[in-house]
Amino acid sequence: MNRVQPFIGKNLIKVFTGQRRVGKSHLLFQLIQQIKESETKANIIYINKEDLAFEALKTAKDLNDYVIQHQSKNQKNYVFIDEIQEIENFEDALRSLLIDDTMDLYCTGSNAELLSTDIAGKLSGRFIEINVYSLTYIEFLEFQQLKDSPESLQSYLKYGGLPYLIHLPLEETIVFEYLKNIYSTIIFRDVINRYGVRNTIFLEQLIYFLASNTGSIFSAKSISDFLKSQKVNIAPNQVQVYAQHLVNAFLIHQVKRYDMEGKRLMGYQARSLNLIDRK
Repeated sequence: MNRVQPFIGKNLIKVFTGQRRVGKSHLLFQLIQQIKESETKANIIYINKEDLAFEALKTAKDLNDYVIQHQSKNQKNYVFIDEIQEIENFEDALRSLLIDDTMDLYCTGSNAELLSTDIAGKLSGRFIEINVYSLTYIEFLEFQQLKDSPESLQSYLKYGGLPYLIHLPLEETIVFEYLKNIYSTIIFRDVINRYGVRNTIFLEQLIYFLASNTGSIFSAKSISDFLKSQKVNIAPNQVQVYAQHLVNAFLIHQVKRYDMEGKRLMGYQARSLNLIDRK
């Protein structure tokens, strides 16, 4: 919340990006409540693309027309759009709406390509991206009302820091079922469906390999060579493509190597790929 405060009311698009169920929608609701309390006459427009009520909003024109239809001519219009990547060419609508000084725009997305080079170019730098991660250990303690202890740390390492866990008992069977469902949603909707992945068996093998070697430094070729030893014949370029899909879905995070002597970032050939669960 602190990161977005200086930009409230400013003529910039505020974009919250991060893994599904990491708390992006909750941040929007907090902002809406704050704005309602500080500006009683503010006009709030909220759109959630996971809600069937907004199923008809499929294109940039649909989005633009909906906002214009619900805008106020006399007050500030605060527009909140959840999972905006589900709207085709959404950036065209945002760019058009931003022309109106009464519009203050906020949106969330669960795909790292949300602000790709092409989209960022269309928005002409008139946006700020705020990455949302799961809870840190300190935040986990605050949410769960726990004291720092070896047992609390073990719970955090075991269950992770997704905010909704506050509503569940920290019991293995219950939490793991919840996490498994989130994992399945990310894999199916944000990887397989979005990118048309056909080799789902290899995808699962790659995820298992990365989970077993998180923090290790390796290349697409080294992964390919290992899988060949396991009788799975996948070319290095295919490994790289699938790994990038997982990065785009915020399931893993890539840590690039830095050449201290040459003071430059190394290429894709050698980097660490870590599962995203806590930051």
